[in-house]
Amino acid sequence: MSKTALITGATSGFGAATARRFVAAGWRVIATGRRADRLQALVDELGADQVHAAVFDIRDAQAMNAAMDALPEAFRGIDLLVNNAGLAQGTKPAQDARLDDWQRMIDTNVTALVTLTRRVLPLLIERRGAIVNISSTAANYPYAGGNVYGGTKAFVSQFSLGLRSDLHGTGVRVTTLEPGMAETEFTLVRTHGDQAASDALYQGAQPMTAQDIADTIHWIATLPPHLNINRLEMMPVSQSFAGFQVARGA
Repeated sequence: MSKTALITGATSGFGAATARRFVAAGWRVIATGRRADRLQALVDELGADQVHAAVFDIRDAQAMNAAMDALPEAFRGIDLLVNNAGLAQGTKPAQDARLDDWQRMIDTNVTALVTLTRRVLPLLIERRGAIVNISSTAANYPYAGGNVYGGTKAFVSQFSLGLRSDLHGTGVRVTTLEPGMAETEFTLVRTHGDQAASDALYQGAQPMTAQDIADTIHWIATLPPHLNINRLEMMPVSQSFAGFQVARGA
């Protein structure tokens, strides 16, 4: 019997690659995102019998609930939730950052994630399913300009541990995946569309790819049901831990 994965933020990057990976393995996928054209392209590529496009802004709880209520019968039994939708916005230090950037990160990375998770939990418990929450190495290692983004991802990691505890005995597995540098549209969003800054960040670094993350999510989700990966941190070999900051007087 085919299983179904709900993947948020499936219009690009990790989400789109993960949708393709699971469909290739015979799963059905509910793909969510704001950009209807990109979701439709995914449906056209992978087939309407395998992918259902749920078009809504993850921050809009009313639209999310309406999309969940409207799921076709074949997509109603959810076995896996991949909370991938999220973003970093802005690169400035806290004292110069835009408050609307901070609010958008909190609304997307925290509030929307917990809202959708709460909605889907009864289905996952019924089917003894799994949750993979996409956090970040920014949850563990601070860096200049990472202020609220790092804070939101630390929340995701800690929330996942709390879920794991609360779901004890239900058979539902919970994993936090914490990627480091991976080349997607992430940096374009973070820099408000600065392509040169994005290119400079990745140049010569051999970063991870969206496919690397998709393959890892699939591996986690298809482990034997008695195994749980609590948290998994990933980096490209070219990246390691940040050094200490030292401010020196004249």
